[in-house]
Amino acid sequence: MSDAPTDPMAELLRLRASIDNIDAALTYMLAERFRCTKQVGALKAEHDLPPSDPAREERQTARLRELADDADLDPAFAEKWFNFVVAEVIHHHIKAKGETQA
Repeated sequence: MSDAPTDPMAELLRLRASIDNIDAALTYMLAERFRCTKQVGALKAEHDLPPSDPAREERQTARLRELADDADLDPAFAEKWFNFVVAEVIHHHIKAKGETQA
């Protein structure tokens, strides 16, 4: 390993490129998640099931907090993210239920 100083601008560009790649991957993964939850919403609407499942949400919250802790990510942040996503999913499920009743 060289003792030569690293060009800070080159390092900044390298790190930002990594961040951009991660953001792209997260966006595509989130889109895939919503494609799946859209199918769940359609199934729930078709069978008149409630748009939310508090017991599952509680289990998932605990699971994600544990995963976050294992990944050295703030579990409270992971829970906030999950709650945000679940709120949007429930909104979609309520909308899907309304569309099947129209």
